[in-house]
Amino acid sequence: MTTNSAATPADLLYSDVETDLRASVRDLLADRCSPAALLARVESDEPYDLKLWRTLAVELGTAGLAVPEELGGQGASVRETALVLEELGRAVAPVPFLGSAVLATSALLGCDTGTDAVAALLRRLASGEAVGALAVPLSTAPGSPFSGTVEVSGDGTLTGSVRSVADGALAEVLVVPATGSDGPGLYAVEPAGGGVSVSEPVSFDLTRRIADITFSGARATRLAGEEQARAALDRALLTGAGLLASEQLGVAQWCLDETVDYVKNRYQFGRPVGSFQALKHRIADVWLELVAARAAARYAADTLSRGDADAPVAVAMAQSYCAETAVHAAEECIQLHGGIGMTWEHPAHLYLKRAKASQLALGTPGRHRATLAGLVDLPG
Repeated sequence: MTTNSAATPADLLYSDVETDLRASVRDLLADRCSPAALLARVESDEPYDLKLWRTLAVELGTAGLAVPEELGGQGASVRETALVLEELGRAVAPVPFLGSAVLATSALLGCDTGTDAVAALLRRLASGEAVGALAVPLSTAPGSPFSGTVEVSGDGTLTGSVRSVADGALAEVLVVPATGSDGPGLYAVEPAGGGVSVSEPVSFDLTRRIADITFSGARATRLAGEEQARAALDRALLTGAGLLASEQLGVAQWCLDETVDYVKNRYQFGRPVGSFQALKHRIADVWLELVAARAAARYAADTLSRGDADAPVAVAMAQSYCAETAVHAAEECIQLHGGIGMTWEHPAHLYLKRAKASQLALGTPGRHRATLAGLVDLPG
């Protein structure tokens, strides 16, 4: 990751371009990902909405926002990617954006993009031609040791297994950290080429599935050697954790908006329940947390976009705060909706499940706070 001057000020405001992008994504999700359609889909045999994904990836070009134009992308920044995730979180949209457009793409961007193999893969992911996934457990935090669960044999094939891979069941391209006689490396594997088996355990989050992937002599293409592979993997995990905060912000925003709307229109004893002071205080607490979470998520996205040296601090701060804000907002959403919030027919449970699952993804809040303490020299 390159670094800019520490004197460069952070910009937490949304630009006109970002505002226009938000409008486009929100309109699409309002039309194609309504709560009723979402509830019906998660109970079907096709939990992911691949038509919606194709529209997002191809027609809106969101799959390649952070990919340079010469590699088939939009040449935008991490900030725009964060904004899309914010809207996807607001709709808990069942699309493989985090696994493909964030984690897999970020890992590839950390490799030598001048090589034919890396450039070709980036073009496929950026154009929406293929769905990618980074073959690490979704719980892996930035700074974790290089995964050693997959090994490279002498003939260049991969053997081993990885559990809980985000969006792994849909992946047509897997970016796999593996170790061999040449040390750690990043490899590309296409499941269609054979030697790969994918099973899908029951996921707590019904709108983002995980997969257990086993490699049995799978043919692989080496993308990066030891030093570059370590850096690329850490870059992908750091970027993913920082951008996940924006998704958690979107989850919390929907929960607050939905709750406010409900308590304004739900009457008890001849008056809106939202007029009762006890409920006002609970909603105000969520709003205050949401304001702080927005600042933290925007700061993380901005520092990642600029390659700022403060990015690890910003990401640890954003993840440790936004993850818990999303869970609290979702819990209050269910509680303040009363009995209806506990039913399967209301979408609130999908938001709580996304919030709880994301709280464990890419490092728990406690893990990020411990990381933050070390980064800012706080005593243990």
